[in-house]
Amino acid sequence: MAERANLDLVLVSPNAKPPVAKIMDYGKYRFELQKKDREARKKQKVVNIKEVRLSPGIGENDFNTKLNNARKFLGKGDKVKVSIRFRGRAITHKEVGRKVLEDLAEQTADIATVESHPRMDGRSMFLMLAPKAEKKA
Repeated sequence: MAERANLDLVLVSPNAKPPVAKIMDYGKYRFELQKKDREARKKQKVVNIKEVRLSPGIGENDFNTKLNNARKFLGKGDKVKVSIRFRGRAITHKEVGRKVLEDLAEQTADIATVESHPRMDGRSMFLMLAPKAEKKA
């Protein structure tokens, strides 16, 4: 029947009893699947993670510059990883670094949510910020 109709006989479910086959144009079917995949890829959002590095004894103007960079990244829809690297004896004063991270999180509270609170990893302390979801009217 498939040859008479100039179509393909496609085995849909080979493990069923009895096996299920379908008469269709296989090339057209594959093209439709590829088209659906392309549309799905267009609609998905790729989230990048940008990093902003600070130091425990950062000055006010440097802090503001880093804050502006973080705001710019969040505005574009990227996640921001804020990290502080403790060098030398600065590691004995982790609370100073935690305060700097919490200040940055507080300053970006209007456009970002804290995804993971400050935590130590070796000689570094990290904080993850994610952009707030925009409500569509």
